[in-house]
Amino acid sequence: MSLKAIRITGLILTIILGLIFTLSAFLKLTLNETAIKQAASFGIDARIYQFIGIIEIVSLVLFITPRTGVLGSLLLIAYMGGAIVTHLQHHQPIAMAVAVQIILWLTAYIRFPELRQRLLNKIQ
Repeated sequence: MSLKAIRITGLILTIILGLIFTLSAFLKLTLNETAIKQAASFGIDARIYQFIGIIEIVSLVLFITPRTGVLGSLLLIAYMGGAIVTHLQHHQPIAMAVAVQIILWLTAYIRFPELRQRLLNKIQ
């Protein structure tokens, strides 16, 4: 795969993730009725849910910014790990959260050569 194709793929995946996390954070920050009901079913009150939305937006901004992208990737990966555990605890489907987690890892691997190099050096 050419360098140009790799960059385009990384950009497209970043845009997709940006849209997903922006929508998710928007629903939390605006206290969307459906989102609040889901949060309540997990035992999370509305105020905490808004704070989670702020954390999500900050992590997303760090992820999108090239200079802080690795940190943002790690924060979003950890965030999705928490979402997966929460869904498992409450017997909710995890397929979507796992898919987003996989896309996050792939995007980080494609976008950040320094992360890719560190991961590959540890494996060898």
